[in-house]
Amino acid sequence: MRNIVLLCIVCAGFLFGSCSSSRHIGKSSSAGQVSEKLGFPVSKKDRQLPLYTEAVHWLGVPYKYGGNTSKGVDCSGLVCNIYRKVYGQKLERTVAGMYKKNCRKISRNALRPGDLVFFNTAKTKKSISHVGIFLKGNTFIHATTHSGVRLSTLDETYYKKRWISGGKVKK
Repeated sequence: MRNIVLLCIVCAGFLFGSCSSSRHIGKSSSAGQVSEKLGFPVSKKDRQLPLYTEAVHWLGVPYKYGGNTSKGVDCSGLVCNIYRKVYGQKLERTVAGMYKKNCRKISRNALRPGDLVFFNTAKTKKSISHVGIFLKGNTFIHATTHSGVRLSTLDETYYKKRWISGGKVKK
């Protein structure tokens, strides 16, 4: 009887575990799958599909200060990885470096997919301390200390209050 109960528990674990949804999608993901994960429409003809697809691959990755891999990443590491993969461009590794050396400052209204968004999230000093990548609508992807890599909107009160600037990456 004990073996049967144990077997049932193991089988139930496989059954329900295999049905769980994953945040990551395969490399050959469709525009429909990308749209579903990002929460906005993306067509297969969208010029930004490579950016959106790469963004989806990072969703759910845990935060790690100084991290630079899919096992753990911080905000600037995320931006560096996505930019290198999608645009073949190497960016400064720090938020301040990106802001000062890699970008031309732009307003929130001028943001286009792939532009960077900069915030002051430091509790003690006025500084640029957080970066994300603008995707579409008011949505951006970034790595947070509490939730890891996630999507947020520029309309969220927290980010509205902490907005510094947008950044058009120099070629």
